[in-house]
Amino acid sequence: MSKFTKVSPVVQVVAIGIGAALFFVLGRFVAIPSPIPNTTISPQYAVLAVLAVLYGPVVGALAGFIGHLLIDATWGIWLSWELATLVFGLLIGLFLVGNRVRDGDFGSKALLRFNLGVVVAHAVAWLAVAPIGDILIYSEPSSKVFTQGAFAFASNSVTTCVLGTLILVIYARTRTGSGTLRQEA
Repeated sequence: MSKFTKVSPVVQVVAIGIGAALFFVLGRFVAIPSPIPNTTISPQYAVLAVLAVLYGPVVGALAGFIGHLLIDATWGIWLSWELATLVFGLLIGLFLVGNRVRDGDFGSKALLRFNLGVVVAHAVAWLAVAPIGDILIYSEPSSKVFTQGAFAFASNSVTTCVLGTLILVIYARTRTGSGTLRQEA
């Protein structure tokens, strides 16, 4: 088992596969076009964040990277953005190591930690990794890629915070916390 989660490797592999598939479907068919060229409003990052919270940083990183690679395979591979998605999934998983959401505990501290982690992870991914990668790998103009990155950071942060929080709150409410069951007399 991973030192980050209490989930078997088999479950992690399944979560990576399902996560990559969900990321692909949401990113390819549900993404909302934006006014900034080659960027979209992307709800798939909320699902990726939830998977990273529930199954750990390795699942978040690989599900995001593979899912983004599949999306771009239909349009054209853009490695710097796939790597940014990998970094996002990894950071969210690391930021929320030790969470108790799977035990039904997603209180105000966990909620704050999740949303802060989302903003920090998206900032690193879209304000640093993606634009710097675009410049180094593809010789793209810096003004263009930093504009795209800024839009991706802002839109992804909002959609991930809102949708991810809703999903995690609903999920946590379906879980029974340990020690909550009592025997009737």
